[in-house]
Amino acid sequence: MPKKRVTLADVARLAGLSTTAASMILTGRPDTRLSAEAHERVHAAAAKLGYRPNIAARALRTDKSRSIAFISDYVATTRFASGLIRGALAGAEAARHVMLVLETGGEPAREIQAVEAALDRQVDGLIFAAMRAREVFVPDMTINAPVLMLNGTSSRFPTAVLPDEYEGGRSAVRLLVQAGIADSIVLLGHNAEVERGLFRSEPIARRLAGIRDEMQAQGLTFEAELSCWNWEPANGYDLVSDYLRTGHPRAFLSLNDRLAFGAYQALTEARISIPDQVGLVSFDNDELATYLRPGLTTIGLPHEAMGRAAVELLLAGGTDEETLVPMPVLMRGSLPGAVEPAPGKAEPGNDVGA
Repeated sequence: MPKKRVTLADVARLAGLSTTAASMILTGRPDTRLSAEAHERVHAAAAKLGYRPNIAARALRTDKSRSIAFISDYVATTRFASGLIRGALAGAEAARHVMLVLETGGEPAREIQAVEAALDRQVDGLIFAAMRAREVFVPDMTINAPVLMLNGTSSRFPTAVLPDEYEGGRSAVRLLVQAGIADSIVLLGHNAEVERGLFRSEPIARRLAGIRDEMQAQGLTFEAELSCWNWEPANGYDLVSDYLRTGHPRAFLSLNDRLAFGAYQALTEARISIPDQVGLVSFDNDELATYLRPGLTTIGLPHEAMGRAAVELLLAGGTDEETLVPMPVLMRGSLPGAVEPAPGKAEPGNDVGA
């Protein structure tokens, strides 16, 4: 037979105080005007009985459940962007909140079910997180709780936490200049003319804008722009292999690390040395970047910092605007003059992105 739940009245009875007095002590009221001895009796009684507060009842009284919902597409069930959830969990723990994690697989019906489940549990707020930066689908339903977008945007909910892609783009170009590379630079993954009028996510558009603005500020132009829609290793390999038949680049600026992985393969087959003959700089700090030799210099996605910031901002009431988190530079051996980090040394940045 299930053990009867210990109630606040049981604690008060054992402590010899009223239920109201026991409640004030256990909820940490600073103005109880009760003696230190009374506080000790209540806490001792609660410990002896194994009392746990009724969160649902407290939520009805205070309109706070000390819980938040983290609703995502694939963040929890893949290695992609897992730093988002690690950071959010750390932020929730620091704020003494429980985080309800709901994964939808990007399916609209499951999105609706997830929101309903969160609202049924009277969460104090909802975070919608995306594996890759993009416009996030939010069900067209009434959500009577604060909402924040993490690694994505929504026209309905302007409060968002995003990586500072624009400054990240500028940083990538500056790295090339600092390495003494000022010509024969190839952009890998995008061609402005070929892709004119095609939509990429707002964060990626900002990455490209930062790259192009810094190129202009430095008085540089790309020798070539190699376009592909899916930024995967096979496409990086094909584009670079084809280009090397006639082109002689000094550096590739790759729009993500997975494309750069393919570029490494093509350069190795062509017996072109990195970084002596060709330098590379990329984005995201994918796990792949640490396995390549020489290591890939990349502009990391600050996923853990973003996750923690999202929880803090949500619980603080939000700002109805975007919060941009700086993207760290991870210097490795793919650029001339770069020093490889010592084996096992911790590096800033996070997991996979765009």
